[in-house]
Amino acid sequence: MLHRVVPRGASFRRRTEAIRAVVRRSIFAAAAANMIPMPVVVCVLGGWCVVYLVDTVLKSSSSLKASYEDRLASYGLTISPFHVRWQTALFNRLFYNWGRWKPRFLYLWFSLGMFFGIAAMFGSVVLLGKTLMQTLSQMLTEAPTAQNDQMLQVVVPGVNLPISQLSYFFTAILISGVIHEVGHGVAAIREQVRFNGFGIFIFIVYPGAFVDLFTTHLQLISPIQQLRIFCAGVWHNFVLGVASLVVLFVLPALLFPFYYTGAGALVTEVTEDSPANGPRGLFVGDLVTALQDCSVFGVEDWNSCLGEISRKPQTGYCIKATVLQQLSFPSRGFKRLDGTVECCSNNSLTDVCFSYSNNLQSHLYTCLPARKTIEASQLCRTNMDCQKDFVPSLCVTPSLENQTRLIRVKHPPQIDMLFVGHPLHLQYTVSLSSFIPRHSFLSVDLPVVMETFCKYLISLSGALAVINAVPCFALDGQWILNSFLEASLSMLIVEKQNRELVGFLILLAGSTLLAANVALGLWVVTAR
Repeated sequence: MLHRVVPRGASFRRRTEAIRAVVRRSIFAAAAANMIPMPVVVCVLGGWCVVYLVDTVLKSSSSLKASYEDRLASYGLTISPFHVRWQTALFNRLFYNWGRWKPRFLYLWFSLGMFFGIAAMFGSVVLLGKTLMQTLSQMLTEAPTAQNDQMLQVVVPGVNLPISQLSYFFTAILISGVIHEVGHGVAAIREQVRFNGFGIFIFIVYPGAFVDLFTTHLQLISPIQQLRIFCAGVWHNFVLGVASLVVLFVLPALLFPFYYTGAGALVTEVTEDSPANGPRGLFVGDLVTALQDCSVFGVEDWNSCLGEISRKPQTGYCIKATVLQQLSFPSRGFKRLDGTVECCSNNSLTDVCFSYSNNLQSHLYTCLPARKTIEASQLCRTNMDCQKDFVPSLCVTPSLENQTRLIRVKHPPQIDMLFVGHPLHLQYTVSLSSFIPRHSFLSVDLPVVMETFCKYLISLSGALAVINAVPCFALDGQWILNSFLEASLSMLIVEKQNRELVGFLILLAGSTLLAANVALGLWVVTAR
């Protein structure tokens, strides 16, 4: 049986092969994911409404207001619409121990972070400017493939973030936020700024963290000391991203006693609507070793092979002239809307229309049983590729719609799967792993979970570093810019008001740039 799927043409986007795209692909490439289920939206909004209603009723009650507010204060809780915040002093001693550990090392560490933070502030502006130009170009040219080349993309759960990966997303956000705030807190203690407490908040469904520092102490220290504190957050996010990247690269070595790699791509999931789902399709545990004549040693080979197949014209198959005469049967051909020819019944699940040429005619079409034609056949482009052993042979090429391909998927010892459809549909609906268990009791999902989580940490921690470094109101970039101007322009611009005016104008431009990226990014993601 052939595994067919209706092609979707240009709506699919090819994934790039670089490590940046590998990271982003795990988060953004599942564009076929469904929108957030309406019951989930109703539950989230309804839950917040109940929390706010209960909070309002208790604060309005004359008999319960005092005890309720005392209880909230004792637990460090603050409740407002769509926002819950928890602050505690339980970790203060731990923060002070960290801040006083090896002062010389911490001085060098946060000084290095200061230089990185300043560079990141300028770099984030360049990156946002480039992203904005790419988005505008995409909107004007209506080229959806341009979005794949963007370093930054707006994430909308259920649109370009699969619902099934929300746990990775929120966990990575929380860890990145905690590491970010730990950087601020430890740097502040190192610079003799009083540390009041650490907290976690939830805004709608997004988790985050914060530290409470004594503002007066912050204002009394020098601009260079302030820069070490303000840059510590983005610096720690960068370090977390690099550490996660290192773990991602050494993961095969870490898991070597339990899993091996380089033998193929192991199927870990096949979605119900996948064209590879069926009696002669792919099953969990199958090991894919080749796509056509493209060898597959891991997931990256699977992705690159599918990308190459989708870019190049459909390959043909060598068949002996006598066998072609035996297998072919008469049929009426007709042209499709895209100009290609169909010569088989639309209801056939085993036959495919093939085109070929001989010495007399250049455009001939015949309906052949796909499996008998393809099995044990040599791939070809022209008849010259099939001239071996002086046996008359022809190169027959599947006559398919422009974006459709016939792909032979090898997954021994099972019989080859024949797939007819858009290659990227196969890519999006089949999940694979490069890690193959050495023992049957080992989970095939554990390496996938570790890989995916590392990729989320790299992407989201890096995104937090970039976005927080933007000179924008209410972000770390605001305080980094102000301290940087005080440290660098105090001799050039003597009046403090003038320096503040320069800072305000830069912040206004940075805020506008960030807002434009978010607004246009949301439009591109949701409106298309």
